[in-house]
Amino acid sequence: MSAVSQQRNQLPADGLAMPRRFWAMATVAIAIGMASLDGAIANTALPTIAADLHTSPAASIWVVNAYQLALVVSLLPFSSLGEILGYRRVYIIGLIVFTVGSLICATAWSMPSLIFARVVQGFGASGLMSVNTALIRFIFPAARLGRGYGTNALVVAVSFAIGPTVASGILSVADWPWLFAVNVPFGVLAMGLAATLPPTQRSGNRFDIASAALNAGGFGLLMFSLGAVAHHATSLVSLATFTLAVVLLCLLVWRQLAIPAPMLPVDLFRRPIFALSAMTSSCSFATQGLAFVSLPFFFQETLGHTPVETGLLLTPWPVVVAIMAPIAGRLSDRFAAGLLGGIGLCLLSVGMISLATLPSAPSSMEIVWRLALCGAGFGFFQSPNQRALMASAPRERAGGASGIVSTARLLGQTTGAALVALCFGITEHGAALALWLGAGFAGAGSIASFARLATRSPPP
Repeated sequence: MSAVSQQRNQLPADGLAMPRRFWAMATVAIAIGMASLDGAIANTALPTIAADLHTSPAASIWVVNAYQLALVVSLLPFSSLGEILGYRRVYIIGLIVFTVGSLICATAWSMPSLIFARVVQGFGASGLMSVNTALIRFIFPAARLGRGYGTNALVVAVSFAIGPTVASGILSVADWPWLFAVNVPFGVLAMGLAATLPPTQRSGNRFDIASAALNAGGFGLLMFSLGAVAHHATSLVSLATFTLAVVLLCLLVWRQLAIPAPMLPVDLFRRPIFALSAMTSSCSFATQGLAFVSLPFFFQETLGHTPVETGLLLTPWPVVVAIMAPIAGRLSDRFAAGLLGGIGLCLLSVGMISLATLPSAPSSMEIVWRLALCGAGFGFFQSPNQRALMASAPRERAGGASGIVSTARLLGQTTGAALVALCFGITEHGAALALWLGAGFAGAGSIASFARLATRSPPP
């Protein structure tokens, strides 16, 4: 029997049996929880880090930007490597790199060394995020995929919600390096559990270095141009980098058309369900970006709340996401994702409109129920949408689909942040305009989601 035949015989036919399924999902949850938590922790600690390393607040922003840039330029290459080497192997490599990067962050002695460490950490997080949804497809049986993606959304939402609290708690008893050092024992624990992850079939394709270079240049410059808008760079810089990004991405798409298993999965975008699911995902995260960047300014500068009060006021959104995501995940095993996702994004759009029309002096309860409504809609959408996106791709192309899940999230969030900057530059009521834009994105996503009810993809 050939090595390829032996490998296929070892593949799980339809998910893992219990209790191995539990431990495999725990491995995924620990790692993705760390990667999600780390972003929120770093944002909260930027002023402390800047003061301790004797650098300016503007320079400290690179602690966040370096991490995000490493993520966006490597997500699709890592998802392609997952199909070539196996998702479990890429996941474990990402876990090791992320843990080592966390240790380097904890021992950084200057801002350049910390930025370098954050790049390493970002590449590790990319290895995790690029294939985690693909792994879930092999961990859970097809009839329970929604539960798997619901659990994944729950972990991300909880990590996001508790990030500022965890950061504040650590900083109250220890120095900022411990924000990163706490990842190390959890990373080691996840490595110990990694043997429970399922083996996956390897494609036998070769890694396309030219596609990886075009991907890194195109998406990297696109993120840079959107970030330049958010940081009020000159129009010439923003336009030049955006134009070059579009040229490189067009070249990337052109190259992918002739490749059987492209790094940018243009083959999967020919499937209507996949294309519509990716579009709705970007719309939902653009809405989230518009809300979470504009609302802190509104709460603090317009309503006069403190940073601590602002953090507490924003908490209902991720908390309700954490409640709704598992419920929606279970429902997606029985009802169409187009229906559930459309309802969720309708709720999100209504919630954003309610925020945009807040009274001039709202009470805390008037803010909380509106954010809870947004969280309910966002949480009700995410799990069914991930299930639909992943299930519309063949099992052997799960890596490409998984890469698109994370890429759509990053591009949506970055676009939302850049649009907030434009809104503040257009009018003194920039926060309200940003919230109306967010409602528009959610409404457009809802229409696209309902459109999935009238179309069918080829069987995965």
